[in-house]
This record gives sequence, structure tokens and C-alpha cells, in this order.
Amino acid sequence: MRRVCLTLPTNRPCAATIRAVAEEAAYGARRFGAEVHLLVLDSCDAPALAGHREAVAALPAVPGVVVHHLDEDAQRTFLREVITRSGAAAPGRLLELMLPSRVSYGACTNRAFLIAEALGCTSVHRRDSDSRYQYLDGEPVFPLHHELTSLGRPAADVSALVTRSRLDPACADRPVALVGGSFVGEMSVDVEEIRRLDPSVYEDVVGLSVPAGHPEIWRRNLIAESFRGAGTAAFTGDLTTLTSVSPLRVDMCNIALDREVYARVPLPPATDTIGSDYFLLHLVHDARLPGVLHNRHIVNFHTRERRSDEGFLAYQLRFAKFLLSGPHLDAVYAATKQAGDALLDPDGHVRAAAVAGLIGDGARVAPDEGARRLDVLDRSYRTLGGRYTTAADALTARRAPLLDDARRDMEDFAVLTDAWEDLTRASRAQGRPGPTHREAARCTA
Repeated sequence: MRRVCLTLPTNRPCAATIRAVAEEAAYGARRFGAEVHLLVLDSCDAPALAGHREAVAALPAVPGVVVHHLDEDAQRTFLREVITRSGAAAPGRLLELMLPSRVSYGACTNRAFLIAEALGCTSVHRRDSDSRYQYLDGEPVFPLHHELTSLGRPAADVSALVTRSRLDPACADRPVALVGGSFVGEMSVDVEEIRRLDPSVYEDVVGLSVPAGHPEIWRRNLIAESFRGAGTAAFTGDLTTLTSVSPLRVDMCNIALDREVYARVPLPPATDTIGSDYFLLHLVHDARLPGVLHNRHIVNFHTRERRSDEGFLAYQLRFAKFLLSGPHLDAVYAATKQAGDALLDPDGHVRAAAVAGLIGDGARVAPDEGARRLDVLDRSYRTLGGRYTTAADALTARRAPLLDDARRDMEDFAVLTDAWEDLTRASRAQGRPGPTHREAARCTA
């Protein structure tokens, strides 16, 4: 029986989302005969964690669905065992990269990858706690449908199952490595207020996310489209495309990856950095691995915490770190794009050592562009005034550490990539990380 991992990492109360994703897991088991492991990776405080335990314990038993709800203590225990089993050097550093004390979008997904390996899964399907499903004729529209239809199958076979194919025929014998859609609703990055306050400042700020070298007309189009996903149109019917999926067309709340990708290369474990979990999407695209792009977009919304003054400042820090990571990652992406098929071994698998070398090169990018980006943010935020001036003051006070962090994050990524295949092998040998939700009612995991 095919075994897959549907994961929901969370650091906020989301009992309703847990129930909704459990319905998607049940759909996958019922419709495709798969064994779906619903994995809730919980980094919440005690009250929210208790509420999630109640929500998980109340889920109905469904044939083919196994639910795992792991708090950070259970995750840490599993990671220590895997790191020890792997024999990797610097186990303490690896544990911190896998389970940092601060928010890390890449690290939480890396934990899902290792746990999926321990569970014997062939793929990971990720959802987010600040999103929900669209509905058609009163029924939820589950992305898992297209993910389980296509993922891991030869592209030549999938071509008969999609609406259209735009894949290079030379890649037809390669398996589908990625299936993804985008989102509708609120912007994935909270910059809409900047656009309302001053459209010219918005162009300056969002323009920092566009790699250098784009012609001006393309640059303006990218700025206009950035962080907007699929817009606001409601789902009315399926449209699927077999293609080399652009990372700009999918969102990490609506993504599925084959283990042949994530078992070889991890995501950047950078902390307090939005967008740090998109690296593998670029890698799949640049290595010319087939993917399926679908329109079962998930509904994105912003939580109340993000609207608070404290949440606003935290988010601006994460946004600034995203912009500072850009020069380093853009250098890697330029190299992976140039490498193309050379990123794959003769069997069509990603060559982790080659990728690790490019990541190391990215860490050595000079800080000049990062410093320029901080200057633009400072000028732009002070133009906006109000709480943006407070954000500018906070970024100025941390200027040197922020630039150092951007380089160190890439160095950490290179270290983790070097150790990653040893970790995934050890995880697969380790086996199941703690109890299912039927057991969880009687213990702490």
C-alpha cells in the first residue's frame, strides 16, 4: 500500500485546520487507497497545545489514516535519536538547525521530511495553519487529489491525466517530482498596507525581492504579481498542467514533493526568515524534474496576531531577513539554473554533493547588496512613518547582526546539506517517532 505523509506544522491555535486537514487525509485514503499519515508538528504554547490534543483525540477513526501529533519534546527526542544513529559530526549544531528556538519555516518542514522517512512514506504533502480549503457545490476542494494522482509517476504516463502538457519531451521519462497549486485570498506576504500608503514605496520595497538583471518591463510585472498567488477567483473546475513548475506559481501551503527530492537535499534552516522553505521548488525547476501545476488553490488568511504591534514588528524582521537572504540564494539559483541536468546523476536523482557545493558558494557572496537593501528599507519605512518608523529603528539597531545572520544562515544550510543524506538514512532505519493519536490521549507526544 502506498504510504504518504500529509503534514501540518503549526505554532498557533488551529483546531479547525486540524479537523479540515484530517478530512483531506480521509479523502486520500478513501479515494486512492493510500495509507495517509497525518502529521501535526506542534510548536505551540501549553494552552494551544492542550486544545490541539483535544481536537486530535476527537478525530474519528478512519481506515487508512494514521494521525501523529508531536509536540516539540517528542520531536526533539526523535531528532536526537536520528542524529546519534547517523553518526554525523557536530550533533548539537545539527539538533539546533533541525529544531531552533526561533521560528523557522524551513526547519519545521525538514522535520516533516525526516519523520516521513521514519514512517516509510514516499511523499510529503504540506499545508499551513493560516489557510483553509475552497468549496465547490458544498464539498471541499482537496489538493491531495492531484498530488496522489500524479506524484512519483513517469511524466509520460501523467500526460494523459492532465488538462494540458507543456513539458519538454526530453523529460518525459522522468517521474513527477512536485505537484502544487497556489492560494487565493490575502497576500502571502503582509505588504498590502504599504501599497495603500504609498504605491511608489511599495515598488521600491517589493522590488528588492526581484533578482537583478530582469528587463524593466518584466521587473514591473513581477512586482505587480509578487505575493498575490492566484488572486481572488473562486474554484469552478480543475485545470492541470504537466510542466516544469515555476516556483512563482505555487505556495508552500499547497505543495507535495516526492521523497527522491527531499531525501537528498533539505530546506534552509534559517530562523525568522519568511520564504526560507522554497529552495526545493527552485531545485526541482532548475534540474528539469517534471511537475504538475493545478488550480485547487488554498484560501490564505492573516491571523489577528499578525495585526498586533508586536506581531507587526516580528513580521517586519522576518521580511527583512527574507530580503537579505536574497543575494545569497539568488547566486545559488543562478548556478543551479546554469547546471540544469548536471544536477542529476545518471539515474535521474539529485546529486546532493553538487548542490551543497553551490550553497557553500552562496554563503561567500559579499554583503554589499544586503547593505543596500537595508538602506532602501530604512528610507522607505521612514517615508511611510508611524509604526514603520519604529520598524526602521529596530532594523537599524540590528543592522550588523542581520547582515551576519544572512551569511551564517547559508553556512548552516551547507552544513545541514552535507549531513542530510546520513540523517534521512538514519531516520528511515529509526522507525515511527512516537505514538499515534489513539495512544496520545494517554501520553505526552
